[in-house]
Amino acid sequence: MTSPAPIWSFLGPGGTFCESALRQVAPADVVLDSCQDVPTALDRVRDRSAVAAVVPIENSVEGGVNVTLDNLVVGAPLVIAAEMAVPITFVLAGRPGTRLEDIRAISTHPHAWAQCRGWVHQHLPGAVYIEGRSTSAPARALAEADAATAAALEYQAVLCNPLAAEQYNLTVIAGGVADNPDAVTRFVKVSRPGRVGEPTGADKTTLLVQLPHNRAGALLDMLEQFSVRGVNLTRIESRPVGDSLGRYRFSIDVEGHIRDERVQAAFIGLHRTCPFLRFLGSYPRLDSLPVVVPAGTSDKDFVVARSWVAEVLEGRSL
Repeated sequence: MTSPAPIWSFLGPGGTFCESALRQVAPADVVLDSCQDVPTALDRVRDRSAVAAVVPIENSVEGGVNVTLDNLVVGAPLVIAAEMAVPITFVLAGRPGTRLEDIRAISTHPHAWAQCRGWVHQHLPGAVYIEGRSTSAPARALAEADAATAAALEYQAVLCNPLAAEQYNLTVIAGGVADNPDAVTRFVKVSRPGRVGEPTGADKTTLLVQLPHNRAGALLDMLEQFSVRGVNLTRIESRPVGDSLGRYRFSIDVEGHIRDERVQAAFIGLHRTCPFLRFLGSYPRLDSLPVVVPAGTSDKDFVVARSWVAEVLEGRSL
């Protein structure tokens, strides 16, 4: 008896950059579960409806994707198992016959709008932005509308990738509309926690840390947990806790693996000094470059130091 094909959820509908990222790492027989938003895609993994989810986490222009960062804090724990990068290309598309001068409002995902608003301001200065759940959801809605319902939509065009425009039979009104042609979005594969894999030597670890409230030097204390152990931060973003003003947690990426002695030592220090700490996974980095470990902070150095302390306790090294 054959096992059922694995189900992977993603930010849909079909034709999103998210689907392109998913296909970089998903097995050939995977069943795609298109979700209306990021929380739904992640909850599919939490309730075991899917074995993994692929969602956006960072954009080279707009920064962190807040809905992903925030949802990884709430609910049952999830971990990041892989990261993927997708170059971002946008077109302005509409129903057949739509002209540039016909467009009064445009819909797309907020991060897509942030990457194209300069072009829109120059070519359609009067156009209004209508927020969409993804880059392809407004495209599908526009394509599925008939003549009557299309007139009732709040927008006449969408910003999406060329694949979505082709998939939904929309007309490309203008191509190359992104303000930064080199923009890239990072996506992550998220799964339920399990035994942590072995390091590759070119890894990244993601974590969430909440600082003690209203304590002078709390941020410096947190950063020192990494610096004194030679752990390099590649991303740090603050997010409000949400219960009152002035309370923040930090989403952080560091070079290295949770099985590395120096990364473990940093986690122990954070656990001791911070009220909330969540491990969000160790996984191979996109660039695959070996981590440069500062002198005195290699795994061997930590083992030697531990042995020295043991000798001191036994009176053999004073």
